[in-house]
Amino acid sequence: MRKLKFSKEDLRKISNSVKEAESTTSGEIKVAFIKESYDYAKYEVIFALFTGIIYLITIFLFQNQVETIIRNMSWDYSPFYLTVFFGISPFVVMTIFYLVANIPFVDRLIIPGRIQRKKVNERAVRYFIESGVHTTRDRTGILIFLSFLEKRVELLADSGINARIPQEKWDGIVSHIIEGISSGNTVENLTESVLECGKLLSESENFPIKPDDTNELKDDVSILEE
Repeated sequence: MRKLKFSKEDLRKISNSVKEAESTTSGEIKVAFIKESYDYAKYEVIFALFTGIIYLITIFLFQNQVETIIRNMSWDYSPFYLTVFFGISPFVVMTIFYLVANIPFVDRLIIPGRIQRKKVNERAVRYFIESGVHTTRDRTGILIFLSFLEKRVELLADSGINARIPQEKWDGIVSHIIEGISSGNTVENLTESVLECGKLLSESENFPIKPDDTNELKDDVSILEE
């Protein structure tokens, strides 16, 4: 998949929305992008092998027709040509379909949805820990994690927040981000969603900004390679 591309202005807008969202609450918000949450090569290989087997069965069923085509293409036909064709062409077909399977649209079709959901969630949880979102003073960290191959968004809130904000609120925010990705308005919808997170926290009496409040997590966007 192509490398994620965001302009400096895009990243600045997102970072500024994080700063603004955190300005009236003790909550801490972290935004992270990743091109794909898992190396799905195993599923791409299985897809290529499956198509190769189907192809091989097909040419065996139509062996006579295949031989006729090869005979008509050659001035000095030999049965060896047919043997070479049956020996090499399945590998060519499998190689082609493996490359096709690496196209993001095709990848999403051949990888089971439950596997995609599981891998994105696992990668988000891993980064939630790696980035220190779970170590804020009052357990008020929020991670907004976007995985572009799978077109999935994970919003993870630490225990201090999850116990007080209804899940449907987070689901609405996630839906708004996904809508932005689908319509090409990723940055706009994401900044709006970050601000909505800050609004939810500031409207709750449980997360007031404190006199000794410090910025515990960097406001910049993390773009992950793997």
